Amino acid sequence: MDQLDSYKGGVDLQQLEDRKIKEIEHSRKRRTILQGFERNSDTNATEEKAGLTSLIRDREAFKYHFSNTKFYSIAVSSENYYQDWLRDRCQGAKALDYCCGNGENGLFMAQNGAEVIGIDISPEGVANANLNAAQLGVEKHCRYVVMDAEATTFPDNTFDLIVEYGALHHLDYAKAMKELQRIVKPTGAILCIEALRHNPIIHFYRKRTPHLRTAWEVDHIIGTGHLKWSRQYFSGVKSKCFHLAVLAAVPFRKTRLFRPLRKLLDSVDNLMLRVPFIGRFAWQCVYILSEPKK
Repeated sequence: MDQLDSYKGGVDLQQLEDRKIKEIEHSRKRRTILQGFERNSDTNATEEKAGLTSLIRDREAFKYHFSNTKFYSIAVSSENYYQDWLRDRCQGAKALDYCCGNGENGLFMAQNGAEVIGIDISPEGVANANLNAAQLGVEKHCRYVVMDAEATTFPDNTFDLIVEYGALHHLDYAKAMKELQRIVKPTGAILCIEALRHNPIIHFYRKRTPHLRTAWEVDHIIGTGHLKWSRQYFSGVKSKCFHLAVLAAVPFRKTRLFRPLRKLLDSVDNLMLRVPFIGRFAWQCVYILSEPKK
């Protein structure tokens, strides 16, 4: 991996803010239960991750601490959208899996020709990610280290491509934007996949399930105001909203009706969510940051 191999990880726990310590503790609980691929862990049998039984280390704990993974069963349209975007840009790219979790996005980039380093504040997540890379045979092109995403040790203008999935609401948004602006190349781009906060039913569910997330997380779910905020750091901000009507298909995920129903409701969403006012009530937003204001 050449230069990427030289980057060392590690954080000083004594120097971390209390919110970050709580994130590490929360992540430790989750990462010791599930090795990875949680978005393919509670869906239709035809779409579950191969070898899922070996990835779930505690089945009963999984049912409790990962009860929200069922919603990712309907996220195919957003997954296809951002993965298609990545495929066009991975070959030969120096890429960062920012707040990598169990490393799935870094693995995908490595499989599509990128040289990848992933970072996370959770040692357990990083250990899982490196194990997953070895099991998929991409460890020569994909490595993970422990690092604070708000204060990385990378030089300026390091990366062609940065991906984060569901991480920004764990962070101080301004600090994250400033750091991402610093480490991406002027010609690079950052792909963000985030949940939105504006749907009152979805947000009520978040508040009623505190065991699934930290208090900081709930209070800092991304909103449309964050996209405007991002323009302080990036001239290019492009967004697309996903998943509203299709959420009604979740209860059918284990049945034969699921895939045709999901396809139908995705078509409904494709029309509805083009309207900005309706789009803000969607579950997820994929946005791309480019042209950093150096």
